[in-house]
Amino acid sequence: MPATAASRSTITALVTGASSGIGAALAALMAADGINLVITARRGPETEAMAADWRQRHGVDVSVIPLDLARPGAARELVVEIDQRGLAIDYLVNNAGFGTYGHFAVTSVTETEELLRLNVESLTILTRLLLPGIIARRGKIMNVASTAAFQPGPHMAVYYASKAYVLHFSEALAYELGDSGVSVTSFCPGATKSGFQQRARMQKAAMLNMVKMPSSEEVARAAWQAMRAGQGVVVPGLLNWLLSRSVRFAPRRLVTWGSALVTGPGGK
Repeated sequence: MPATAASRSTITALVTGASSGIGAALAALMAADGINLVITARRGPETEAMAADWRQRHGVDVSVIPLDLARPGAARELVVEIDQRGLAIDYLVNNAGFGTYGHFAVTSVTETEELLRLNVESLTILTRLLLPGIIARRGKIMNVASTAAFQPGPHMAVYYASKAYVLHFSEALAYELGDSGVSVTSFCPGATKSGFQQRARMQKAAMLNMVKMPSSEEVARAAWQAMRAGQGVVVPGLLNWLLSRSVRFAPRRLVTWGSALVTGPGGK
């Protein structure tokens, strides 16, 4: 049912990478809870269609800003557009990201630059530029990392390293903001049914046949619950949690070897 004027939230959340996968599912949950949205993704038409549906069904305000955050300077462009529209961001969800698959020596230099710009640079710059307003409104931040953040990842070396950055940056930021009333959630899902595997061209990776992957909707529910509760580092799923902890007690060489078995060829 659409939110009534009396019950409509005054909170606005920015969700990046909101056209599909976890980002779209998370934005849908926020809209259902009456949170106003600013959503951005490369694919404008799909995002516009979702926004229209959420406005009609939930009575929330949804602003769509089509943008490729892997472009140089795109994070600053996004913040300028938000300011020009007179929007104030209370919740920030840095969800946009992608991976590349293959030995680093033969991967595309251009794709590597775009991956680092999206997964690391844009996330960092968006957080920095929006942080003063989020602090003033005692809001929330969620950075979507990955179980990849806890170990090296041969065959996906740059992606794994980028997620380690997201995890460590988020933990440090959470400490710095400890007395501000702002929570910083580092959400670390495992492999999820989404468009990520196709984008990374990793359909033959062994990990995809080792366990049953949860849906984007299941993972998004865990993410939204964690963000609302102001939790810090969150690894959804018992197996994912156990694996993220086990690497602390194993020799680094063994951890890398085990990771290579999971990421390496072995799919159908």
